[in-house]
Amino acid sequence: MKFVVYLAGQIHDSWREEVKQKAQERNLPLTFVGPQTDHDRSDNIGNEILGEQPGKLYKDDAASDINNFRTQVLMNKADIVIALFGEKYKQWNTAMDASTAIALNKPTIIIRPESLIHPLKELSNKANVTVETIDQALDVISYIFE
Repeated sequence: MKFVVYLAGQIHDSWREEVKQKAQERNLPLTFVGPQTDHDRSDNIGNEILGEQPGKLYKDDAASDINNFRTQVLMNKADIVIALFGEKYKQWNTAMDASTAIALNKPTIIIRPESLIHPLKELSNKANVTVETIDQALDVISYIFE
């Protein structure tokens, strides 16, 4: 049995690589998908596909359409969603992806530090599992294979 895991969360550091490496070390049969992690590509995809947009609002709107399309396709293919909330960056996209996963009834694991217990209490309550570390999230997935 092999699972597809959508890695939702900010794209400004290498947390996804840590998840992939640790999953590989555990020999977990997982394939990972997620948002476009090249920030410039994500921001400019509307212009690249649809042509130069007449202003920042239109540029963001066009990119958002295409990024949301990508997210919808990949999340629908996912068996599990891991949404990592960090403290360093604004987490709007993570909250949107986690909420979408929950609305799609995707098994969802939220990773968040202790400092975000209060602001994420409602979202954590809707997710299947909330943990504080990547290792704990992988422990949850590992448990499926026991």
